[in-house]
Amino acid sequence: MPPKPRECRARVTAVRALAPDVREADLRLEEPPTFAFEAGQWVSVPFGPKTVRAYTIASTPQTRAQITLCADVAPGGIGSRWFQALAPGDEVTFKGPTGGFVYARADPRSPVFVAEEIGIVPVRSILADLFETGFGRPSLLVYGARRPDALVYGGEFQRLARRYPGFSYHPVVTDAGGAWDGERGDLAEVVARVTPAAHTLAYVAGGGDTINRVREALMARGLERKAVKWERFW
Repeated sequence: MPPKPRECRARVTAVRALAPDVREADLRLEEPPTFAFEAGQWVSVPFGPKTVRAYTIASTPQTRAQITLCADVAPGGIGSRWFQALAPGDEVTFKGPTGGFVYARADPRSPVFVAEEIGIVPVRSILADLFETGFGRPSLLVYGARRPDALVYGGEFQRLARRYPGFSYHPVVTDAGGAWDGERGDLAEVVARVTPAAHTLAYVAGGGDTINRVREALMARGLERKAVKWERFW
């Protein structure tokens, strides 16, 4: 059973720019001193009595005294401005964990992960957690973005694929210059081409339109509708 949401207070220890519009922030827990969650979950930060914003946890449950949040700040709203202005030493209050986009370890099917843009954050947490804890089942990731520089964590996935032959990584971009030698085109089409037709469980995170197209492509490959889990970011 997932941990119940609770009020927490933490302190920012580091901030990083992963891409022009993507920021990461490390938070050290102060109250309580540790934070239990499942890979793929998120926390909510209050900005008033009726205004909250959700931020997915990019780190793994293996380190409970600190969590890492990652966000796309391009929308420019209240949450984007707050996240972009975070600095070491800032105090952050949040509530969590929340969310059911978590990997079902008891399921015998091989996982296929699909992420669009900032939807990679829960997938990164899940994959890092799986391989940190000895996951040996064949798995693959198809990760799509508009440009190569928007494929945050791409280097991690390349290293993961080199280290674990059972894991394959397929980055896809729609707008790239001549320097890009990877996949180009539609994310759903690449998913349909590289996904095994049987004994597969899919986890898809990104925009609603992409989730729908990927789900239809996977169902056309023979997956049942219930075999496609999803997390919508916009």
